[in-house]
Amino acid sequence: MERIRTARTDELADLQRIEVASGAPFREIGMVDIADAPPLDLDVLGEGQRAGRVWVAVGPDDQPIAFAVAHLVDDCAHVQQISVHPTHARRGVGRRLLDHVAGWAGQRGLPALTLTTFRSVPWNAPYYARCGFVALPAAQVGPGLAEVLAAEAALGLDMTDRVAMRRATR
Repeated sequence: MERIRTARTDELADLQRIEVASGAPFREIGMVDIADAPPLDLDVLGEGQRAGRVWVAVGPDDQPIAFAVAHLVDDCAHVQQISVHPTHARRGVGRRLLDHVAGWAGQRGLPALTLTTFRSVPWNAPYYARCGFVALPAAQVGPGLAEVLAAEAALGLDMTDRVAMRRATR
């Protein structure tokens, strides 16, 4: 069983490799642009790590096998990225990371986790729904989350397949 801890500075490049590897399944469903998208920039990861908002799931050898990055959006903990290396996928690691981030957010009085994801990808919105997230109607998308979605649109993502989701921390 893996354990979850905050990421160390010397692991950030490893997190990029995990993110790249976790994108491979998108290629299998024809989402080549997503599979080939660059990972989070080291500066973004470093900023999150210094703020204590990057967590890793590590195996018995204390090496990262998955990670999550969160930041504040509309007074919620927004999950900017969560990636599980494919060799460790489908074992509950991602769910445990989400639960860890929810616990962190709850301890800080934040009411919810939010994220944006693909509606049609089985390991995206349907998975997050099983983890307790609900799709937000447009009227419930706050200004910060609207900015996240606008930035995704500017990157060329298919916004008809994007959804903002929320999960209470309590």
